[in-house]
Amino acid sequence: MDYFERTIKEERKYTGNIINVEKITVLLPNGKEATRDVVRHPGAAVIVPIKDNGNILLVKQYRKPCDMISLEIPAGKLDKDEEPVACAERELSEETGYQAKNLHKVMTIHSAPGFSDEVLHMYVATGLTKCEACPDEDEFITSGEYSVTDCISMVNSGEITDAKTIIGIFLADRIIRGEYKTS
Repeated sequence: MDYFERTIKEERKYTGNIINVEKITVLLPNGKEATRDVVRHPGAAVIVPIKDNGNILLVKQYRKPCDMISLEIPAGKLDKDEEPVACAERELSEETGYQAKNLHKVMTIHSAPGFSDEVLHMYVATGLTKCEACPDEDEFITSGEYSVTDCISMVNSGEITDAKTIIGIFLADRIIRGEYKTS
C-alpha cells in the first residue's frame, strides 16, 4: 500500500518565537484531500550526562504548557544554522555547569510526529568536569545528580513524565549495565 501524502497547499497560521504552525492540504493515497495541522520546530539537542560514578544529571524547571515542575535531561533548541553537537555542548554547560570530554550522538527522535516536525538529536556525555552554569536569562532551572535507580523509580511513580528524559534514563541504565556501547 502507498502511504505517501502529497502536499497540495501550505498556509502559515501562526509565527512564533520558537514554533510556527501551518495548515497543510494533502492528497491522500485514495485520491481524497485532507488537512494536517503541523507545528514547525527548528529541532533540538538533548543530552544524557553520565558522571563517572554512574549518576546522571537532570535539570528541574517549570513547564508552562503542562503547568508543572518538570525533571528533565538537559536540552535546548538549535539556533539558526547551528550543528546539533555544538548545541549539545552549549546546553550541557549552560544548564548543568558541566563540560564533557566525550559527547556521542546515539539517536534521533521525532518527539511528536503526529503534529510536529521537531527532531531531537540525543547525545550521551561522559568524562564530565565542573564549570560555571549560565542559563539563559528567561530560564529558571537547577541541576542535580541522581542515581539511575532513583530515576527509574521516578518514571514508574509518574514523577518524571517527559518522553525524552524517560528515553535518556533507560538508555543510561543500559549503558551503565554495559548493554549499550556509545563508541
